[in-house]
Amino acid sequence: MIWSSRAPRFPVGLALALFALPALPAVPVFPARLEAQILKRIKKTVANAAEQETLDQIDRLVRGKIRCVFDDLECIRKAEESGEGVVLTDDDGGILVDDEGNPVSDPEQGAEIAGQAGRTAKPGEGAWANYDFVPGEQVLFYEDFATDQVGDFPRRLELVRGNWEIVEWEGRRFLRNTGPRHAAVQIPLPSTLPERFTIELDAYLPHGNQQLIVATAPPPTGGIVSALPGNYFQIGAAQGTGVTARARTAVRSLNRTPIVSQELAPIRIMVDGRYAKVYVGEQRVANVPNAELPRGGALYLENINFANEANPMLIGNIRIAAGGRDLYDELAEKGRVATQGILFATNSDRIRPESTPTLKEIGEMLKAHPELRIAIEGHTDGDGEEEYNQELSERRAAAVKAFLVETYGIADDRLQAAGFGESRPVAENATPEGRQQNRRVELVRQPS
Repeated sequence: MIWSSRAPRFPVGLALALFALPALPAVPVFPARLEAQILKRIKKTVANAAEQETLDQIDRLVRGKIRCVFDDLECIRKAEESGEGVVLTDDDGGILVDDEGNPVSDPEQGAEIAGQAGRTAKPGEGAWANYDFVPGEQVLFYEDFATDQVGDFPRRLELVRGNWEIVEWEGRRFLRNTGPRHAAVQIPLPSTLPERFTIELDAYLPHGNQQLIVATAPPPTGGIVSALPGNYFQIGAAQGTGVTARARTAVRSLNRTPIVSQELAPIRIMVDGRYAKVYVGEQRVANVPNAELPRGGALYLENINFANEANPMLIGNIRIAAGGRDLYDELAEKGRVATQGILFATNSDRIRPESTPTLKEIGEMLKAHPELRIAIEGHTDGDGEEEYNQELSERRAAAVKAFLVETYGIADDRLQAAGFGESRPVAENATPEGRQQNRRVELVRQPS
């Protein structure tokens, strides 16, 4: 994707990346079929050969340079110190260009272009106004495959059947499946899934008829995951994303989501007892109050249709977490509650729009209890420099306070903001789950 201060959005960044993929043990990460589809869309958007030449020029200009999100000042500083040069992107990795089609390296200019393109949406704006996904706060499993070797099967997963391997694209690692039908992996968990839990992952299914199953219990002995009794989750473009079941008489709720065959899409699942909600990006695609979801000590991913070298499935950034109690109940009982539902842009105090539900719950809680005074604490994991983490946590806590004051009209003297950097970990920084747990915002009840 490339964003310009004058041009509409089109998925050029992904297409450009296709031509610069590193060599892999098998075939390129993205298939020729998708490349052809993207190029077809580009041709519809690019009005003439001169504009196409501009796109080719951009491709040449960004090669070999470090890519940083436009407000990731630490990344920009390190890139400039390295002497390799920097190009700025939006949150999704789309290259930002100016009116002349030149890649942008100035943070202020990058922020302006990203804002004009609508990529700096605030919580509660636009489609995010009705977004209600709240991630669980107790991380059970997290994997971004960053420590796995390209070409290997991921060390923390268990093979059930099929062809799975780690691949790399634009600095990120993904789990790739190239078939055959009913290829599956197991994600071991430290305990049985609780009544309330959330699942988050990124998925890309290049063929419209592909289907990926996410199941909460093991398959029958010698059987396949999608033969499970009760309900499970499905991700698919033409076949739909949502809640489904093997039995035709069972409850089902699926909606077509073509975006999963066009780009890497964030999938989020929220379960409370029998109540299940499924989201693709900011869109809720399933809302089922009576799902039958068995609980087990593992999660299962299964390709129930097909994948091959030309149409591989990609899966990234898997996060599974236990849900929690109501914020006010937790504050009333313990005087302190941690939340991981307030998300920030990388190395920035800019609050991401996915934070809408958590901020809304905090704002409405403060309005409903005018006697309540709280301290907002920012915490980081142990990665990076201690001084930088301290300063970042302070800015993030202040940003949350400012948002609550401005958006919900909470009196300034009812809120305090403090940052503690990496000084108060609640879990080991040596594990992915621990680092996720340590990156948090805490609310602490103060004397009235």
